[in-house]
Amino acid sequence: MKIPRALLLASSIPTLTWAWSRAPIRTGLEVLRASNYSQLAGRKVIILSNPTGVTPELNLGVDVMFESGAVDLVGVMGPEHGFRGTAQAGGSEGTFTDEQTGLTVYDAYNVNTSTLVRYIAESGADTVLFDIQDVGARFYTYTWAMYDTMVAEALTNTTYMVLDRPNPITGLNAFGPVLDQTKYNSYVGRRAIAQAHGMTSGELAKMFVGEKWIQEAANGSELALEVVQMEGWERWMTWADTGLPWVIPSPNMPTPDSALIYPGTCMFEGTSISEGRGTTRPFELLGATFTNTTWVDKMRSLNIPKTNYRFACFSPTASKFTSQIVCGLQSYVSLHGPSDYESFDPVYLGVALLWSAKQLYTNTTDSGYGNTTGSFHWLFNSGDSSQYDVDTLTGGTLVREGIEAGWSPDQIRGAWESDLREFKKKRESYLLY
Repeated sequence: MKIPRALLLASSIPTLTWAWSRAPIRTGLEVLRASNYSQLAGRKVIILSNPTGVTPELNLGVDVMFESGAVDLVGVMGPEHGFRGTAQAGGSEGTFTDEQTGLTVYDAYNVNTSTLVRYIAESGADTVLFDIQDVGARFYTYTWAMYDTMVAEALTNTTYMVLDRPNPITGLNAFGPVLDQTKYNSYVGRRAIAQAHGMTSGELAKMFVGEKWIQEAANGSELALEVVQMEGWERWMTWADTGLPWVIPSPNMPTPDSALIYPGTCMFEGTSISEGRGTTRPFELLGATFTNTTWVDKMRSLNIPKTNYRFACFSPTASKFTSQIVCGLQSYVSLHGPSDYESFDPVYLGVALLWSAKQLYTNTTDSGYGNTTGSFHWLFNSGDSSQYDVDTLTGGTLVREGIEAGWSPDQIRGAWESDLREFKKKRESYLLY
């Protein structure tokens, strides 16, 4: 695939002095750049990155490295949505020659390990560099792009380097069910981490190595891991506190507010209700042709701290209910200070929304605002009627079966607490900040 020059970041434009260049933190990329990339001296580097891998001046790191001449870049790998970020959910850009750098960009989205090993061998790389902004949710696929390329690196006896970036929803706490890795292994979750993990990519990489998960997946081969840590980042920091510009990590993650609620409301992907894709407020807007104002009343009656809801109608331009008018709700979360962020549980909010929708809209018909009849139901994985999509997302059957059994949101959360406590204890060993 050839990306039109008009879509590319023209890194040759003289750098401007943005306010962001005085951000209180320095990302791993900035720390590496400040040393003139000394840690990469003599190495042949292939980088896994996307449009979020930018400097504070909003220049793409790959372009900056290439133009510096200080890094021997031999290739690029693109995750879901692609290296240049032009693909929608579940898509990528294919393998192509990047017009800006002339480098081969390999399509690394959801490919098998042998393909990743081949990419590394073809490029001649001895080091894989990872520089992508994550959003703090287990089922966001960039974590597993990192994991899979780490396995490939172990198999090729090369080095893996993570340029760390902030967790945009803070690193104060972890929430939600822990994936059952004995039964669920997919590109939205391969290992036993919490749904909202409260870790940075560098910390997750250390966990993957420390728990021997990479070694196990690589048939006993060990990985040489290096993490270039941030400077100045603290776990309590919100995205606004970092002073960094928000570059959308995927088409349906337009703001840090989207990221805050995403670990919970993304579960609606596995239902007949729209999760707001194809709107300007994905994961905040939820609705279907059979939902109505009653949903707002039901959610308000639960008195979940720091949340409120409004009745909202919208017409998605993509995904579920494309070009139809649907009405449902928009969730609002108001957090002030570290204690609020430490206690707000986005996964619990998502469960409460699922629970209330199931209570209200099972065997319903048209709400009067749309033009299609229907009701709340769970969706199977695409092309696989043996597993529910929500089970794949949550890493087990607890959420869906608990709701089906009539458990309250509190009972469902209580059922995952033991596994979550164990994860939090394990997580402590790998925190860098």
